[in-house]
Amino acid sequence: MPSQFFGLNISYTGLLAANAALNTTANNISNVETEGYSRQEAIQEASAALRVFTTYGCAGSGVDTIAIERIHDDFYDDKFRDSNQKLGRISAKAYYMKSVENYFQETDTINGFNSSFNLMYNALEEVQKNAGDKATKAQFVMYAQSLCDYFNGVANQLSELQKDVNTEIKDTVSEINSIASQIATLNKQINVIELTGAKANELRDKRTLLLDKLSEYVSCEVTETPIRDEANNYDTGANRFVVTIAGNQLLVDTNEFREIECNARENNETMNQSDTKGLYDLGWTDGNTFNIYSTLIGGKLQGLIEMRDGNNTENFRGVVKNVDTQNSTVKIQVTDDYLKDLDKCTLATGGGKISLGSETYHYTDWTYEYNKTTGECFYTFNIDPNYDECILSTSRLELEANVGKSIDFQGIPYYQEQLNEFVRLYSRTFNDILTQNNSVDGYKNPATRLFFADNVLGGQLTFDDYYANSAANVVTISNSDDSYYRLTAANFEVSEYIAQDANRLATRTGASDGESKSDVVDQLIALKTDKTMFSFRGGSASEFLQSVLSDVALNASRANRSETYYSTMTKTVNNQRISISGVDSDEEAISLVKFQNAYDLASRMIQTFTEIYDRLILQTGV
Repeated sequence: MPSQFFGLNISYTGLLAANAALNTTANNISNVETEGYSRQEAIQEASAALRVFTTYGCAGSGVDTIAIERIHDDFYDDKFRDSNQKLGRISAKAYYMKSVENYFQETDTINGFNSSFNLMYNALEEVQKNAGDKATKAQFVMYAQSLCDYFNGVANQLSELQKDVNTEIKDTVSEINSIASQIATLNKQINVIELTGAKANELRDKRTLLLDKLSEYVSCEVTETPIRDEANNYDTGANRFVVTIAGNQLLVDTNEFREIECNARENNETMNQSDTKGLYDLGWTDGNTFNIYSTLIGGKLQGLIEMRDGNNTENFRGVVKNVDTQNSTVKIQVTDDYLKDLDKCTLATGGGKISLGSETYHYTDWTYEYNKTTGECFYTFNIDPNYDECILSTSRLELEANVGKSIDFQGIPYYQEQLNEFVRLYSRTFNDILTQNNSVDGYKNPATRLFFADNVLGGQLTFDDYYANSAANVVTISNSDDSYYRLTAANFEVSEYIAQDANRLATRTGASDGESKSDVVDQLIALKTDKTMFSFRGGSASEFLQSVLSDVALNASRANRSETYYSTMTKTVNNQRISISGVDSDEEAISLVKFQNAYDLASRMIQTFTEIYDRLILQTGV
């Protein structure tokens, strides 16, 4: 049977419960502007009833506050992180596509391709009027060099942009590693607290905020599993907390975490001809591989990788047709049209890595072979037998060969290739017209080419090997030959021989004809707009910028639209999440009044029992 003071005990539990609820409300109000804070609630339940052995059997014994819990819905966390990683990916591309767009745009204050190209042709028209005037020729050569400078400048800007993206990839990896370390630390702290039966609400909020930030950089998934004591068949209160990223790759396992490392590519590991040296590949510090080109990476990291390495799916790929183990060479047949055209070639000059099936090798040199009659095209790679763990064998026959990965985005390598392709096509066509049969310069000497390539070893590349090899039915050109493949937008320049004396520029055919004849110049002027003489992506030479800028503008516009869409989606999901876990000032004001009333009632109940006990003890003499 309960004591005479049983009612006072019950009232006391109500006072404690109301006080706990008021304190929780105060904490919510204090954190109304705290980022990542989840609203908390005092969870109450009726105390165990007391058996009183009377006709009514049991008597209620008050209320217990069993926990202070955060109001949270993991479903909305998952939705937010999924949307956030998509936003992070597209935002990275939108930011850098704006820079690419600026490089190709032309304004009143910035001279671009159209200005340089038109000035060169205006000067060429002056040469047409006065073909024998050396000063007029010199002015044209100067504007031709200005056109080369334009391509040099854009190529260098793209190269610098690729360096910037590469640096940001490293910074992003550092952020991911830092977040992983902090999450592992929080996991340990949370488990220490929750082993006692309490809830580590504030620490869980910090962890959730870190996971939200992580989702901006890379896609992530979270699983939390209670740790049971199987021997005694009960939950310990601790949890195993696992974070996986980039397509189920383990990052954090409770108190342990893994780190990603950036490994700069060696000079013989360059993927594309115009790539900046030292681009980073990623790997785990424990030695496991990190698939840098997985479509599951997500977040800002994937957006940066696609921007840095995006090739519009135009990587080198073919089928192994011959393996010479004695000479360490492998012959690969290609069927894609862009691989048959050496003007579109992006293979590195100084060697790189090639995958033959599941095995990867380093190649030092390569040779292009094209049969004009059959249309068959082969590339023969010289494999370095001392560099790789894999040993070249005939087991590689008929397997797929790849250099680099197929990346479905028009990133920096794509625009570099577009520039390179144009200068190769245009300079070769221009040089062919200039040096046609019987064309002579101002001194009646046989004509020489105008556009060359700067040779890093000194001097200029004049493309003599190209003309010698291209005359055969089976064209064979190696990466070290003096060919138009070696010409890029970055090393495009005017012949030093002609620049020193502009009268060496050919303007006519026939040494016996007068200086006023300008039939060569007439053809060069027609080259500007005549698509039968020169065509780049279906347009004339003068429409080059329009072709490339349409790609840039389309990608930039698409990225901006996607960024707006995912930004809106992320905010919408976050608002849904906040509607559940966020602190609402009006709602907390109502709770404050409600719990204050509960506290007052419990206090009055205690006062009432006090008066009863006074009457009972003092006035009845119990």
